[in-house]
Amino acid sequence: MRFDLSSLGVMTLAVASALTTAWWLNHADARGQAHAATPPAVHAPAAGGPAQVLKAADGHYWADAVIDGQGGPRAVRVMVDTGASVVALTPADAARLGLRLKAADFSGTVITASGPVRAAPVELGAVAVAGARVERVEALVVEHGLPHSLLGMSYLGRLSSFSATPAEITLRP
Repeated sequence: MRFDLSSLGVMTLAVASALTTAWWLNHADARGQAHAATPPAVHAPAAGGPAQVLKAADGHYWADAVIDGQGGPRAVRVMVDTGASVVALTPADAARLGLRLKAADFSGTVITASGPVRAAPVELGAVAVAGARVERVEALVVEHGLPHSLLGMSYLGRLSSFSATPAEITLRP
């Protein structure tokens, strides 16, 4: 059996994507019942100018995101992941952002290739990559097993567009 860094990267992406998707599916019914009378939230459009994220030597697109947590804005190294439903943070990155989570905050369970993992839903004040800024971004803090934070669709889907070439991803507010 052959196992190299490329395989590890693909496996990591698959696990992270499954993790976020499973968590949202697991909580979709509860959210729908609890908020049936509440109209959907209207979020402000993304602001700023276009941003380019270059492809790294490992084949992934890495960005330095400035994230407003409870401890003020901090830079967090994230991997751009269009397969992740939401921005997913490691516990270490969440702590750097001032998100002080208790065991009870990890109220969701997501199913990964390694089994179930607990996750805490949070809302980030804003996420900005270069000039592309999005306010009030849904995110998850994954209790264990996430090797790095992910820039998922709760940010990317709020942009007017994003496009990828073999060398870069362009984010357009």
